[in-house]
Amino acid sequence: MIRSIRRLVAVAALSIGALAMPAMPAQAITGGQPDGNGHPNVGLITWYDAEGRFRCTATLVTPTVLLTAAHCTEGAINKHLVTFSTFIAAEAPSGIPRAADDPGTGTSSVGFAPGTFTDTLGRTWYSGTAYSHPKYSNFTDMKNWNDVGVIVLDAPVVGITPAKIAGLNYLDQFAQPKLNSTLFTIVGYGTEVRKPDSGPQKPTPQSYPLLRRVADAPGQKLTPQILQVNGNPNDIRGTGGSCFGDSGGPTFKNGVVVTVTSYGYTDNCRYLDGLQRVDIKVVQDWLATFGVKP
Repeated sequence: MIRSIRRLVAVAALSIGALAMPAMPAQAITGGQPDGNGHPNVGLITWYDAEGRFRCTATLVTPTVLLTAAHCTEGAINKHLVTFSTFIAAEAPSGIPRAADDPGTGTSSVGFAPGTFTDTLGRTWYSGTAYSHPKYSNFTDMKNWNDVGVIVLDAPVVGITPAKIAGLNYLDQFAQPKLNSTLFTIVGYGTEVRKPDSGPQKPTPQSYPLLRRVADAPGQKLTPQILQVNGNPNDIRGTGGSCFGDSGGPTFKNGVVVTVTSYGYTDNCRYLDGLQRVDIKVVQDWLATFGVKP
């Protein structure tokens, strides 16, 4: 089944949207290392929908536009919020903002209100309106996946240089037999998979510390919509992959964004990662309507 990598942040329990398919929506960096200031244009986004409060990852691609996954934008109540702080929290509570009417359970009928503000920990948050690709198939059609969304910010981000997206069909040059020996850099705020501090020592996704991480993953398969990579940190060709919370985050190659994280195959984030291509015409034509171009 396809595993969704968005993460419920209102409660400690992990919320995974499982779909009756061969894969699932996206996760957090497995393996890899803290990103520090390596990718300052990659931010954590949070929002409410009818089910609760979630988080994903997004990339600033113009001063007012964030690129993310459609499953991180679909059904949002009111505004999304984004911060580009590389470190969010060492342990619970994370201090991620709540809507004014959130009773503490991670639910809200009004969602986040517009506005740019600095929280009590000194992190700046920007609000924005989310849009999903009109041909997003909601994980039902691999040939027309289109798991791409944008957030148009209410105020421009200053002091951060936006990332560039790859040109049309950029990934085709890395098709097999070159693909398996090509590394792609995944960035996100997802959960880290490691052995817990106590109890059974089986590696599992850990909610904290919550910070931006980065990993390199070797290519595995390329389709007209999806780049699939091997996100297993035990693969000697790379350093890890994505996990819960990394959804919507970028994959870089040669300094440009080539995909957004879409789905994974296992609950412990140690197998294949599915990454939505942003170098294809159906995506680039839509992004251009928001002023996002290679």
